[in-house]
Amino acid sequence: MKIFAIGMNYAEHNKELGETLYRAEEPVIFTKADSALLTDGKPFFIPDFTERCEYETELVVRICRLGRSISSRFAHRYYDAVTVGIDFTARDLQQRLRQQGLPWEICKGFDGSAVVGRFIPMIALERGIQDLHFHLSINGQTAQEGHTADMLHPVDELVSYISRFFTLKTGDLIYTGTPTGVGPVHIDDHLEGWLEGDKVLEFNVK
Repeated sequence: MKIFAIGMNYAEHNKELGETLYRAEEPVIFTKADSALLTDGKPFFIPDFTERCEYETELVVRICRLGRSISSRFAHRYYDAVTVGIDFTARDLQQRLRQQGLPWEICKGFDGSAVVGRFIPMIALERGIQDLHFHLSINGQTAQEGHTADMLHPVDELVSYISRFFTLKTGDLIYTGTPTGVGPVHIDDHLEGWLEGDKVLEFNVK
């Protein structure tokens, strides 16, 4: 199982990180180790190598069949379910790495950094994948909201682009990018992720 993630896929988030509405011509892809996956409501433990661990709430797509060099117009056949996930980022470490022109893996792909919620089959959704609302609540207060229509690179384009370089397999996951509103988590925070009004994610921070 592979975990792909997309960087800078919402313009306002890019501005939030100082990128002044930066839009890459092609999707920005990075990967997370399989040990990054955190499921079933298990607690997230803030690692000791960061002083600012931030949540990034994202729509997560589940691949359902083998594919390579997939055309965008057929990409919808290669995923069968979506959910809300958290791409945890050691932000202070990321800033140091970016300043040095180094890869992001250790600030993005560490153990437990890819939290994933309960998947909802595509056939159960009333809206198309580019018209889904999702949000994150922390301790009962809305912390981040997103609408997939705001993606710079839509889901089918992401599936197609990734498949040019990696063979997609059943069970692979794609974290499709985060909207504006990222922020730090703290010990004892309680996080809940919602997709179209349905709570699909819930866990505690330790």
